[in-house]
Amino acid sequence: MIGEMTVGTQDRRLAPYAFAQAESEGRKHPEPPHPYRSDYQRDRDRVIHTKAFRRLENKTQVFGPDHSDHFRNRLTHTLEVSQIARTISQVLDLNTDLCEALALSHDIGHPPFSHEGESVLHSLMSEYGSGFEHNLHALTIVEDFESRYASFRGLNLTFEVREGIVKHSRDYQASETLWIDLSPYRLGERPPLEAQLIDLADEIAYNSADLDDGYESGLLPLSQILQESELMNELFGECSRRFPRAPEKLRMREALRRLIDRLVTALVEATGRRLERSAIHSVEEVRRYPSRLVGFDEETARLNRQIKRLLRSGLYNHPTLTEARRQARGRVKRLFRFYMEDPSRLPPDHYRRLQRDQIPAHSAVCHYIAGMTDVYAEKICEQISSP
Repeated sequence: MIGEMTVGTQDRRLAPYAFAQAESEGRKHPEPPHPYRSDYQRDRDRVIHTKAFRRLENKTQVFGPDHSDHFRNRLTHTLEVSQIARTISQVLDLNTDLCEALALSHDIGHPPFSHEGESVLHSLMSEYGSGFEHNLHALTIVEDFESRYASFRGLNLTFEVREGIVKHSRDYQASETLWIDLSPYRLGERPPLEAQLIDLADEIAYNSADLDDGYESGLLPLSQILQESELMNELFGECSRRFPRAPEKLRMREALRRLIDRLVTALVEATGRRLERSAIHSVEEVRRYPSRLVGFDEETARLNRQIKRLLRSGLYNHPTLTEARRQARGRVKRLFRFYMEDPSRLPPDHYRRLQRDQIPAHSAVCHYIAGMTDVYAEKICEQISSP
């Protein structure tokens, strides 16, 4: 009775284009409903309890732990994405439980050393006619690698969470050739709005956070931020007029707070207008729509692109970070060569999986390295480099 009231009340509050749990395509292995938690709340909790989620604490966002322990890591970034996604979903009357589950799982497939690690693994796997994407690796994690239940392999997440993990940041066509079978995931269709908004919540989170960390690190000076970002120049000016006696650092933090609010508000308003103008009244209409419906208006998108260009030129390509990326590339390549020379060097669980499932050695090696934290990858590199 409690569960029926909880789920029913939640679904009645949803907009007609939101994903109601009653429409779920369910789990691969049927399970009885929980008396007072929705299926997506259960998915959220299963993700939080995974090893992959815990390892995010020691995976680089932009700055490694050698710079400072004040900067974001992949875990704190994930929590910020979840916070923003929940806010957006509540205002748009979407399924907040589904959004939260997707936000918390959106980066669990990320390899060590941020996007540099992903780029190197993709390049290495391309030599074998394959490739690597952290979203597809995340699907493998939740479907297979995480072993916590006696009744099935993986986490047995709902279809909507698995689909969102795969499709939140890009659309796949049925004609694409991939290293993993995605045919069950309605290729050629748009994902529900709950999945679409994760990509924008992610972008808002990392743009604002990277500005913050870049400024705090001293690599991204305030003068460059104000010169190359119209929006930050406007917001910092507002804060300076409002708090003329406040230290620069506090005025910068006030401006960053306003930046998040401005971007979230613009996203909500533009998406709401797009939904109304397109007369969207169901999830199936969302799926069939020619393009994604969650997005900024043109002017906010332009201002947001300015911030991305600023971060790319002023922070990501800063000599201090490019040297760290060069070292990261070398570590990933060294690990890959080491395990490919003799796959039996893999941990027993990974080597048994290679033999049990008869998967190619390069795939087993890639998945193992992708699961490493930065710290562990560095530790193994030191061990294999020692006499």
